[in-house]
Amino acid sequence: MKKEFTERELDRIIEMAWEDRTPFEAITFQFNISEQETIELMRKHMKPSSFRMWRKRVQGRKTKHLKLRDNQTGRFKCSRQRHISGNKVSKR
Repeated sequence: MKKEFTERELDRIIEMAWEDRTPFEAITFQFNISEQETIELMRKHMKPSSFRMWRKRVQGRKTKHLKLRDNQTGRFKCSRQRHISGNKVSKR
């Protein structure tokens, strides 16, 4: 992975990846990284057992891919998430 992220941005990417209802497309929009780059980042920054547990949980999950979602899923907004526009990380 060629992109460099601050510790705060890495924490937010990992948090978004763990959230069941946040699609990979939202991570791509905010941080300009692909699903594969997100997976590589998770592999690099997590313990192997945690990464395996996460991959097993999200693999094939409809809510992690916009094209697979049904219209009833809706948009999920984390209680800690503030207004996010473009590549700006929410303030805590």
